[in-house]
Amino acid sequence: MAKAQFHKNQRVYVKPVGTWAIIERVIPQWAKGLEEPIRVFYDVGLGRRFGAEELKSETAAPETLDDAGQSWRIIRARNKWQSPDDSTHHPVPGTYPTIVTGEKDWGGWRVPGAEYDLDPYKIEMQARIIANALSLLKLTQELVEFVDENPEDASAEVLELAKRGDNALRMILEQDEPSDQEQTDEPSGVLETFDVDADIDVDGDFDADADVA
Repeated sequence: MAKAQFHKNQRVYVKPVGTWAIIERVIPQWAKGLEEPIRVFYDVGLGRRFGAEELKSETAAPETLDDAGQSWRIIRARNKWQSPDDSTHHPVPGTYPTIVTGEKDWGGWRVPGAEYDLDPYKIEMQARIIANALSLLKLTQELVEFVDENPEDASAEVLELAKRGDNALRMILEQDEPSDQEQTDEPSGVLETFDVDADIDVDGDFDADADVA
């Protein structure tokens, strides 16, 4: 019996060809009377199917966990707008980074393909920053708590760092209560002039039809 070792849209190294590719289809080979496939092949868009032994996955990106057990991490999604050959100037041709913050490896935060293509290295750095935001948040909290508990042991420079860290934490963690105006069901201000029917699909594309009154 065989189980899939890779998944659709995963970036893998194709050993016989010596190049990276994106898995387009997972193709199980079934035998009559068996509940599981006897073998699993993978279509990576290179003209033939490959077995798991011919592919190698990327090293998994480390996960970032906070005290609540959340996991923020980067996964790579297939670039639908540009093929690997058309995006050789990208860090990982044929893919772009997506930051997922839930248990499932879908959805998440990303930028439109056109914006990514303008400066892919900057977007890659931003993705790493977001994916590690929980670790940075935890580190800042620990610094502020340590200085708060041991002010006599901290230098003036460390006290200033802790002050700046405390201000940053307040900006992130403190949320103002909505005003009475914000709680009303009636629209106000400029929003009254628009009738917007908008949705965001799973690929991150924003579609909106707005009629100006």
